Amino acid sequence: MADSEFHARANAILGTIETALDRWLQADEIDIDSHRTGGLLELVFPGGSKIVVNTQPPLHELWLAARTGGYHFRLIDGRWIDSRSGGEFFAMLSREISAQAGRPLAIEPSP
Repeated sequence: MADSEFHARANAILGTIETALDRWLQADEIDIDSHRTGGLLELVFPGGSKIVVNTQPPLHELWLAARTGGYHFRLIDGRWIDSRSGGEFFAMLSREISAQAGRPLAIEPSP
């Protein structure tokens, strides 16, 4: 994958996450603050816990840091897959968000 393709894909994923957060806020489901600096997106939950999604351009990876640990995702056959568990990025992100929010929430990949 070329660097430009990675940047486009990574930015689209961060945008998808931000769109879901805005949708939840507008629907009065939950207020999760987000702070984006370049390729780093920090989600701050009521109560102060955090999830961090970070792009790693030199490695062409997405990193997810949550209470349960850190995960590294690589693009494999069009899906972002964790290098250790084999889990898919959006499924694992949704699981972590739900756990920290105390309610079921899901983010789906953009088509």
